[in-house]
Amino acid sequence: MHGWRIDRAVHNYIYFAYYHLYVSTFLKSGRFLARWFPWFKGLGRAFGFIFDRYHAKVLTGVDARKILTLNHDVVIGPDKSKRIIPFHSANQIILKEPDFIAVMDCPCRLIRDNGCQPVNVCMAVGRTTAQFWLEHCQKYHVRKITQDEALKLVADARERGCITTAWFKVATGGRTGVICNCCRCCCGGLEGMRIGRMFDSKLTNVVPSGYAVEHEAAECKTCGKCRTVCMFDAITFTGSGERVYDRTACMGCGLCVEKCEQKALRLVRDPGKGDPLDLDFVRETMGRERTPSVGNPAV
Repeated sequence: MHGWRIDRAVHNYIYFAYYHLYVSTFLKSGRFLARWFPWFKGLGRAFGFIFDRYHAKVLTGVDARKILTLNHDVVIGPDKSKRIIPFHSANQIILKEPDFIAVMDCPCRLIRDNGCQPVNVCMAVGRTTAQFWLEHCQKYHVRKITQDEALKLVADARERGCITTAWFKVATGGRTGVICNCCRCCCGGLEGMRIGRMFDSKLTNVVPSGYAVEHEAAECKTCGKCRTVCMFDAITFTGSGERVYDRTACMGCGLCVEKCEQKALRLVRDPGKGDPLDLDFVRETMGRERTPSVGNPAV
């Protein structure tokens, strides 16, 4: 997976074999810098270097389902994927044997004193990473699951108010395949972004889904559920009850749309937020290289 980059292979092993220690060390270091050196804006470059190698794409529930029901390989190199994953070092859409899925404990929840439950919510889609987890990460209660089990895991997480994210890491060969169910209170990636923005307000390691939210005022009863579930504070209400939508802050996760009982909200493509990680869109606009999965012919 890493070719001749032995350093990256070692990094990969350390990252996953000692997942919770790795994440804990990173966050503690970031908190230390934010507390004692908030004035040192030069640290923004250091965070930018890290974010270029460890970051996420927000997924809607529909786009996550397409990944978790995939029955053929998808390989899209960085020359075609930059609109979806706008980072330099980890931006390849590689899903090989995508029906081979493993799930293990979330390191972000493990390191919290009162982390959210359940803990067993981080998934690897594709044999390469999933098999590594199964062989080396037993202490994180790793187990192989079916695509139907993966879909239920995501549905249950979204019902609890978690967003779905696809993570791209140098540790995994710069590719996707790690799908997380992230909550506002525990996610180390989101906390890392908040810390990084203390040094550079434009820094981000989590990019939008590619969608924005449209509001049908006539259907809205201003119940406030959309504000409650939004972990990016993109929706507020004025004292007079008027709904205010911050399109820039919105990551297009789709939770507010799913929770709106009046069906007053809908997701729409937003070119200003990049292209979505929608496998139908990828197939239609970018083409794909395909290699049949074991037992699953390419279609």
